[in-house]
Amino acid sequence: MKQSGTLYLIPTVLAENTADQVISPQVKETVQHLTYFIVENLRTARRYVKSICPELVIEQLTFVQIDKDATPAQVQASLKPLMEQGKDAGIISEAGCPGIADPGAEVVKYAHQKGIKVVPFAGPSAILLSLMGSGFNGQRFAFHGYLPIEKRDRLQALRNLEKEMHQRDQTQIFMETPYRNNKLLEDLLQTLHPDTRLCIAANITSPEHELIKTKTIQHWRGKLPDIHKQPAVFLIYK
Repeated sequence: MKQSGTLYLIPTVLAENTADQVISPQVKETVQHLTYFIVENLRTARRYVKSICPELVIEQLTFVQIDKDATPAQVQASLKPLMEQGKDAGIISEAGCPGIADPGAEVVKYAHQKGIKVVPFAGPSAILLSLMGSGFNGQRFAFHGYLPIEKRDRLQALRNLEKEMHQRDQTQIFMETPYRNNKLLEDLLQTLHPDTRLCIAANITSPEHELIKTKTIQHWRGKLPDIHKQPAVFLIYK
């Protein structure tokens, strides 16, 4: 029986033009030898591969899109070349590390079910980098993804997160769609206790625009940064 190929989890950049600083030579060497990629977005994945391995001919590579709307059948079909042809494959997310708040996790889950070897590579993770830079509890933390869109539900979610923070002595981490960042900041100041600490981490790894700053809610008032349409992570802790 032919041996299955290996599934490599390929990290990508968080900020433009930072591959030389944050992507390891090991990642680039692996990508050089791959011809099959399972990706969250076709256009950005092709552009990323070309940026770190300019010698590759993109037209000679195969890219299959598996995004948040992919069906289980599509996920399973994406791994057929590994199982039937012994091909190696790389998973590429939109930004950061595949499988972390990312639809690539479904591909990895199915790969394990089929006995396919999974190899993750280290790379920039906005969640972990923001936690590292926050000064908050790194022993107990939870990532909650995106908060509800409706204002009433969002405010209640923030109250619940603050309550959970105290009950579990746990850092709470969450995100927002970038064009709603400033509105979320207003909600945080409106809802949370003045002594609760808030870390705003935006444009992580960007040499010119990175912001990682922690203050109490009280001290953020009147001093909020403008992070409209900028990728950001938010953390609260007591």
